[in-house]
Amino acid sequence: MALKAEGETMKKTTSVLAALSIAVTFSPAEVSAEALTDRVNLKGDFRLRYEGIDEQGQESRDRFRYRARFGVEAEVQDDVDVILELSTGADNPVSANTTIDGGFNKDEFRINLAYVKWAASDSVTVLAGKMKNPMFRPGKSQLIFDNDLTPEGASVVFESGNLFGNASVFAVEERSSEDDSFLYSVQGGAKVDVSDDASVTFGAGYLVYTNTVGFTPFFNGSSKSNSVDTDGNYIYDYKNVELFAQFDTQVGDWPLQLYTHWTENSDPDEENTAYAFGGKLGSAKKKGTMQFIYTYQDVEADAVIGTFNDSNFGSSGTDADGHIVRYKYALTDKATLGGSLFVNSIDRFQDVEKDYDRIQIDIEFKFN
Repeated sequence: MALKAEGETMKKTTSVLAALSIAVTFSPAEVSAEALTDRVNLKGDFRLRYEGIDEQGQESRDRFRYRARFGVEAEVQDDVDVILELSTGADNPVSANTTIDGGFNKDEFRINLAYVKWAASDSVTVLAGKMKNPMFRPGKSQLIFDNDLTPEGASVVFESGNLFGNASVFAVEERSSEDDSFLYSVQGGAKVDVSDDASVTFGAGYLVYTNTVGFTPFFNGSSKSNSVDTDGNYIYDYKNVELFAQFDTQVGDWPLQLYTHWTENSDPDEENTAYAFGGKLGSAKKKGTMQFIYTYQDVEADAVIGTFNDSNFGSSGTDADGHIVRYKYALTDKATLGGSLFVNSIDRFQDVEKDYDRIQIDIEFKFN
């Protein structure tokens, strides 16, 4: 009887696995070209950049860089999509840029996205894999996470009426002989219409990293201005509460967005707060349109994990404040010309505060 029961269990397990396999795979040979076109969407972009960096006490630096991304989104079934994307870039979680140098050596493509998106219901979406950041970021704020960061793990995203939220668990560092580090996060908020052409989005979140104190800083061991001990290991936990608000309206033909973002790490007694505020006027999506963006940002040394926040602001990392000004003009519906100016102060907590300026000029092409 036990063998029979075990056999039935194995048959059921095999059936479930087969069903799951069918649910998340399909063969182009089994569908028509027209059906395949309907189910698969290709997209990508290519950006050329000039960058000049002027850090007080250092030699000025000029370099040219490029970024290329190519992705596919396949509808496996009505409620399941698989997203894959390759990108250029060095071994860096917060940048897909490749510097033009190296004696004409061949450059690399890396996996930037690889995840499944399941529409579990009209209001709940489940994501699993290496994904776009599912957290709401007002004004695309990079106070806590850089735009190019693609975290790895699982997330549940909720949206119903005016309400939204998400809960995620991400694997940050796997250690064979020690405890692993994870990032747990939860957010909740609401979007409220205040007039026919204006709305306010606001909310709060909480995120916590496990196993930071006594461990080497994430990714490559660089502290990125976070506090470390004499062995170069983190001395604080990172347990952050965040508050955010975003106001969207229309000024004539120009969309206007204002936002603010604040976070505090509860573990250290000092250097534990970061905030940003700014605005965006216009939209460079159609030929002849333009966009202006201004942001002020202040990130204290142990406010956030320096490995993952804005990689351009303040020489990358924390312990910096200052201004960011951006401009973008749409040359065509698929090509834009733009620039960014960073006027920052860095290394304030180290009592050696320095000026740090960065200028970027970009031309970007998109297709989908």
